[in-house]
Amino acid sequence: MKDFDTYIFDLDGTLLSTLGDLAASTNYALRWAGMPERTVEEVRMFVGNGVKLLMQRAIPGGLDNPRFEATYARFREHYMVHSLDTTRPYDGIPELLHELKRRGKKLAIVSNKFYAATQELARHFFPDTIEVAIGERETIRKKPAPDTVLEALRQLGAPKEGAVYIGDSDVDIMTAKNSGLPCISVLWGFRDKEFLTEHGATCFAEWPEEILGSTADR
Repeated sequence: MKDFDTYIFDLDGTLLSTLGDLAASTNYALRWAGMPERTVEEVRMFVGNGVKLLMQRAIPGGLDNPRFEATYARFREHYMVHSLDTTRPYDGIPELLHELKRRGKKLAIVSNKFYAATQELARHFFPDTIEVAIGERETIRKKPAPDTVLEALRQLGAPKEGAVYIGDSDVDIMTAKNSGLPCISVLWGFRDKEFLTEHGATCFAEWPEEILGSTADR
């Protein structure tokens, strides 16, 4: 079994079950704007590449809607207050992170969630295990570009050799490829195995503990 020195995790759908709070903030903003609300399953398929794209998909007409920016701003305001209402780590995640930390591994989060929310969630749920948490910022290209992953490695003081990327979406698969890292695709998140396989996934973890002994293609 392949053992890695550095583990870089996606956040939503990988470490945290955030769908309920994302859907609630989406529908709060849509109600405020007098727009049709979305089901949780619709929101599930909208997430994965940052909250701005989530709202582009949720708002009729997307960026062309004249009320897009105001509605998106209302989403952000609501989510920053309510991002912890129902969000929880997936079963087995805290134990996985603590065991990796015990083994001396370096751990980071790289997310397309906006920076302040990524930092807050990392501090709240993983204060003793996650060393670096990077979210969306205007000064750095978001995933699937490799920039945030490379920045996480820089902050960790870790080389690409011996590092692995772990996520739950097609964006994560592309991010790993663009970063030159092996990828483990988790099956408890927002996308199923069939979808992930169609988008190039080759290594899977059905439960968090499997990551402790996973192999991943380089």
